[in-house]
Amino acid sequence: MMRVIAGTARRLRLKTLEGKDVRPTTDRIKETLFNMIQTKVEGSVFLDLFSGSGSIGIEALSRGAKEAYFVENQKAAVLCIRENLRFTKLEENSVVMECDAVTAIHRLCGKGKVFDIIFMDPPYNMKWERNVLSALASSDILDEDTTIIIEASMSTDFSYAKELGFTVEKEKEYKTNKHVYLYRTKENALEGQEQ
Repeated sequence: MMRVIAGTARRLRLKTLEGKDVRPTTDRIKETLFNMIQTKVEGSVFLDLFSGSGSIGIEALSRGAKEAYFVENQKAAVLCIRENLRFTKLEENSVVMECDAVTAIHRLCGKGKVFDIIFMDPPYNMKWERNVLSALASSDILDEDTTIIIEASMSTDFSYAKELGFTVEKEKEYKTNKHVYLYRTKENALEGQEQ
């Protein structure tokens, strides 16, 4: 069972997807994550890539994010996100995109939208993190103030981030996985805005 931890939708239960490949972020990890970014959430524009049931983006909206975009390419998951948004009464400030993360980044480019927080929880150990960071590297949807958070397996290596123009600020390790916090390196942020 998953629930919204804090904010306007506090304690409401969220629907989750069934199946062995489904790996929802636990309440404890979600709470730690939002404790670490709490000063940035209110009034933010939030991008939730590989959304699953939408619990991270919904938590952000519940805690005062101005807007949240949910990106998910599985039809069942998209239906689950829409249902959770309706149930929590947060659909008004949300956009659900049914496509993969890289496609979503390309579609959002050139629209003058800059995200304050980009969260992604891709399937572990399939190199999706690198593909998405590569797409973000040449994108105008973020700047040097954008916080990027990646949920990944303990063994996921981010040593390539620097060559893509990102700085790993910190890693928060849990029992079986970790959250990696990255920012766009300043020079790269300026290049992205000029494109």
